[in-house]
Parts: sequence; C-alpha cells; structure tokens
Amino acid sequence: MSHEDLSFDEIDEIISPRAEETDFDRVVDTALSRRGFLGGVMTFGLGTFLVGTTALTRDALADGDRFGFAAVPANSNDTITVPDGFEWEQVVAWGDPITADAPDFDEATRGTAATQAMAFGDNNDGMSIFTKGGRTVLAVNNEYTNRKIMWGNNPDGKPASDDDIAKGMMAHGVSVFEVARDDAGNWQVVKDSDLNRRITPQTDMDLTGPAAGDDMLKTAADPSGTTTKGTWNNCGNGETPWGTYLTCEENFNGYFSAADEAHEVSAELKRYGVSSKDWGYGWAKIDDRFDVAKNPNEPNRAGYVVEIDPFDPTSTPKKRTALGRFKHENAAVVLAPSGHAVVYLGDDERGEFLYKFVSHGIYSATGDNSDLLENGDLFVAKFNDDMRGEWLALTPGTTGMSDAEIRIHTRQAASKVGATTMDRPEWVAVNPTKAEAYVALTNNKNRGKKPNAGGDDTSANRPNPRVENHYGQIARWMPDNDDHAAQGFNWNLFALAGNPDVHDDEYAGSENINSGNMFNSPDGMAFDSTGLLWIQTDGKYSNEGDFAGMGNNQMLAGDTVTGEIRRFLVGPNECEVTGICWSADRRTMFVGIQHPGERGDSHFPGGGTSVPRSGVFAVRRTDGGLIG
Repeated sequence: MSHEDLSFDEIDEIISPRAEETDFDRVVDTALSRRGFLGGVMTFGLGTFLVGTTALTRDALADGDRFGFAAVPANSNDTITVPDGFEWEQVVAWGDPITADAPDFDEATRGTAATQAMAFGDNNDGMSIFTKGGRTVLAVNNEYTNRKIMWGNNPDGKPASDDDIAKGMMAHGVSVFEVARDDAGNWQVVKDSDLNRRITPQTDMDLTGPAAGDDMLKTAADPSGTTTKGTWNNCGNGETPWGTYLTCEENFNGYFSAADEAHEVSAELKRYGVSSKDWGYGWAKIDDRFDVAKNPNEPNRAGYVVEIDPFDPTSTPKKRTALGRFKHENAAVVLAPSGHAVVYLGDDERGEFLYKFVSHGIYSATGDNSDLLENGDLFVAKFNDDMRGEWLALTPGTTGMSDAEIRIHTRQAASKVGATTMDRPEWVAVNPTKAEAYVALTNNKNRGKKPNAGGDDTSANRPNPRVENHYGQIARWMPDNDDHAAQGFNWNLFALAGNPDVHDDEYAGSENINSGNMFNSPDGMAFDSTGLLWIQTDGKYSNEGDFAGMGNNQMLAGDTVTGEIRRFLVGPNECEVTGICWSADRRTMFVGIQHPGERGDSHFPGGGTSVPRSGVFAVRRTDGGLIG
C-alpha cells in the first residue's frame, strides 16, 4: 500500500509502533458475553445501559414512533439513499466556486492553487449554519484531500509541480459562504456575497489563552509566540451561543516532515505522531514552516480549536489554547446553570482521552462574549467501575506541569492524572432536552493489545469493554445536579455497535442493535431540536465478513429514551457520512459526504465516469414538513 493510501490512523501506527502488551489478566477478568452484561466485573445489563430512562425491551421499541420515517435498508449503491417521502439535492461540492470571480470546477485539470483558494475545499467534515439579519451562512470544515483524485490529472497521481502541492494545501481549512433558496426552493451558494471566504493553511491567525507567548510557541517567523498561519485537517466542529464557529484541528501531524528523514523529533512531538517522514502531502517542500528540522516548534502551534466569526470576513480567527492541544474531533458547547461555558472535547486516537473545558467568564446574552474561551479550567474524564465518573482537573498541582505546558502537551498531562483511555473518542453531542451528553467511541483494534502512544494501559474497561474493538460504541453521561460544570457524573452505554447476524457474543452488539439497523464505527453525532440523536458512521463498507449486511456508511437516528435506533440515510460508495446541521425553519437537513471513491469505486455525485467529489447535500421532506 502506498503512502497516499494510508489513513492518518495507519500513519500514526507506523510513526510510533506500540509494543505488544503481555499482561492480559485484566482483559480476561473483563471478558463479557452479549447477554452477560449483568454477570461479572463488566456488568452492563440493559437497565444499566439506560439508567433513568424507559427500560429497553422489544415491547418498548414497538410502542409508538417518533422518528417520522421508515427505515432505509443497508445497501452498496453509489448514491445517497433516503426514506420514502424524502429527497436530496447537491448544495456544493469540492472545487465549486464560492466567489463570483472564481471559475467553475475543471475535471480535466482539477484547478490550480489560485482557483482552489476561491473554491469549496476538499473532503468536508463538520459544519454549522448561522442565520442573522435574514442571511444564512454555512461554515464547513475541509479536512484533507484525496490526493490521488486531487492530482488525478497527472499520470502517476502525484504532484507534478509546486503549484500542485499548493493546490492541495489550499483545499484544506474552512469554507464560509452564504446560501439562499432559489426560485424553485433549492439551496444555492450566493457567489457574490461579501460574507464568503476561504480560511486555509496560509490564513493569519491569533494564538490566545494560557499558552500564548510561551517559548514552545515561538518561531523565527513569530518570536512573540502569539500569531500563526493557518488551520488544516479540520475535523469536527462546534458553535457557540454567541454565534461563532469552532473548527477543530485533528490529524495536524501528518503534514510535517524534514528534508532529512533520519532527523529525530522530540518525544513530545512523537506523542502526537509528528515525524520527519513525508507522507505524501509535500508541504515542507514549498513552506519551511512544515520542516520540523528547521522549525521544531511549529507543530506546537497546531492541534487546537479555532474560533471564527462567520459574519465578519475581516476578523482574524483565534486558536484557543485554553481548550488544550490534541487531535480534536469536535467541540460541543453548552451553558452551565451558572452561565459558564462548558466545552466537551474528544481526542481521536486509539487509547486517548475525553476532555472538558469550563470558562472562567460568564456568558451574557446581551454583552461581549468574544473572549469567553480565552481562559478557563481544563479537565479529563475518569470513568469508574461503579458507573460513576469524575472530571480530573489538569492543573500545575495535579500534573507538575506549568499551565502553558498543560495546554501544549495536554495528552501528557492527562496521562499523569490517570484518565480513562478510550476507544477513539470522536464527536460529543449534548442533549438539548435534558442534562446528558454522548460520545461516539468509534473503534480501537488495539484495545487490550497495545498501550497508547504514551504507554498508558488499554486493557478493557467498562466504557470500552471489548478487546480488539472493530465496531465501536456510544457512551453517555449525566452530570451531577443537571450541571455540566459539575465534577461528578453518572454514566452508561447507549449502544454497542456490532453484527448480530455474524456473532452471538459481545461483538453482536447491544440489544438495540439488530439485523435492520446494524452499523460500525459511529463518528459524527448531533441532536436535533426534538432530542433525537443523529449518528453518522465512518467505518468498514466491505459488506463482507464481520461487516456483512452493513453496506455503505450511513446515518441513523436514535431515540435516547427507548433506545431504538433506525437507519435514515445510506451514503455512496467508499464515503464517510459526516457533518450535519439544520436550516432555521427546520425543514432542511444539511449532510456532508466525504471521500466518495477513496479506493476508486465511486463517481458520486456526477455519475458516469466523472471525478468523485465530496460535498454538502440538502435533505428535505417532499411534503415540505419539519425534519429535526
């Protein structure tokens, strides 16, 4: 397999191979069977699964229907499949112009660096919608590029020039643009809007918070350690009550390299998967910032949550170091009863951690909240076997590190306090109808086999109960006193993904998983206004073996009261379904389709022999009714 075919997860495994673990005593102790949840150390019975809710039984699942759609069967079709009574349309796809002076996408050349900087980026992920003064703006992450497609006009599918490398670079970042319905009621990009802009790896940004100005953030180009350029590998997202967009830097490490591949990076950088090897992007060839031998501090300036004002195209994005540095998946914001802003954050790597930030300042509905994420307290989650949990404070006193070190080397700080290793914590979603939050734990083939990058134990634990977890699960917690700022919480599992048609043990999944709704690798998640949990997947789409009957990646809806889960949408071949938001009138759901045809077996959305392109798609009821 070539470097271009490797996922970021696979690259990390090569950069920092984990030693095989030999102590399996705890793994044996925590072994469980599908119907043995109440029977041993790993007691998970269905009552425990759904503490404080209706008991999950076959009868409960049959009572009533709040979904409003019939389940979509799994399939491997190269299109989007939605239920009867629903329809979808394309809003924007990779390479489409978002400014009036940009040319249309050219399939033959796939554009240039200059045209890409004016066009919708590649491989969109998290997104949010903002409405103000009668105008609607979409802010959409563009995580990374399908390099063989981006450079597919070249004979070998690799960059043929510095401009090719720069074109790939310009396809990263964030696309911010106004949308409006046309005369037919279809959503279109308003190309001449003064709100439209691309935020790329070359956009000027401010470094703010406890780490700003620290020596570890200083470079020759920025001796103050307070300004930087660009954001890339933007995965999940968040939005604040004060109307700003949060974009989350995830696998930032894969873009750094050195001309001398024998150059040894520091242990601190290795913990984050930074190496001297070029994994195919080639950015260091055109920008010395990405050469770790020349600029060893530059990787410390990536891996943050970036706050963007979607209605001020002249504003400077701010990297909020107070929220910690790791491979951010998304940032779920909720206000505590006290008015403090609480942000839940997952670190998407095998065996890493779940975090929480609580602002020092108080939200004001009429005041200035622009610096509310500037300072606050950072915590990491500890899940206890008695179904209780606590947020462990990351402070100089608990870690022996300075405040700046904690925000730059956050993984190391979490390891020091003994946080619970998790199965790749991805999106967090907060229920708007009650005080509870959910996290997608997508998978972890190393669970019980290898430690994480910091050497922390990854034996099976209660929220991550399966060794070699290929299916994933969704955990949830209920904060004490219905206060998301509280230190303690109760927790349980909402669902263990699995395949009951293939397995009859714990890999069959929990009781709310069946032949008609099974899935693997839950990733993106969001609640709608009614309290339905929408679950998007980024997993195996072979439809064979352990994944037989699951088809392409998909989106499902979960009733968090009864536990029922129902498939709503199936994506095209080889895609990830990711990113979701709703129009202000709740009559349109916007859904992202990422990397269709990543292995060469898709021509979505154009069909025929067209170039596969990621994009944003609008889903509506044919009767014009509410959706979410």
